[in-house]
Amino acid sequence: MIEVEIVGVRIELPSNQPLVLLREIHGERHVPIWIGTPEASAIALAQQGVVPPRPMTHDLLVDVVETLGHAVVSVNIVAVEDNIFYGQLQFDNGATVSSRASDALAIALRAKCRIWCADSVMDEAGVRITEHDDGEDTEPGPTGPTVDEERELRRFREFLDDVEPEDFDG
Repeated sequence: MIEVEIVGVRIELPSNQPLVLLREIHGERHVPIWIGTPEASAIALAQQGVVPPRPMTHDLLVDVVETLGHAVVSVNIVAVEDNIFYGQLQFDNGATVSSRASDALAIALRAKCRIWCADSVMDEAGVRITEHDDGEDTEPGPTGPTVDEERELRRFREFLDDVEPEDFDG
């Protein structure tokens, strides 16, 4: 398994289909996962630290698990078949529950747990985006991403201009 982090949620044009972008923590590969609009909103809200006045479904699930004395310790992206990604929640008692990848990611943000991607998923769906140019500043600005993160996002947007979900078929 490869540890990944959520870069963010983007809208793929011209289809206006949301996707969540994962990046391997110790590498340059990214995994784009096309998701539904409600899940995209749930992930984006959690990334922005927005706490709704009443718990949304993903918040509720994490609250129920914690109230029962347990915790979600990791989220795993375990498979991809026909462009459908499969997730799994891993609990502190060793139990696992199957999940849609998008729901698992929304829960991971709320549970503040690690996210893992199966090697086979990374090998099949991973896209290499290099982020190193000699001599450029990589320190974060006072209010925004680093130069490398900006460059990475620009390259990924350029990549998305010409990509279709079918391009990720094995």
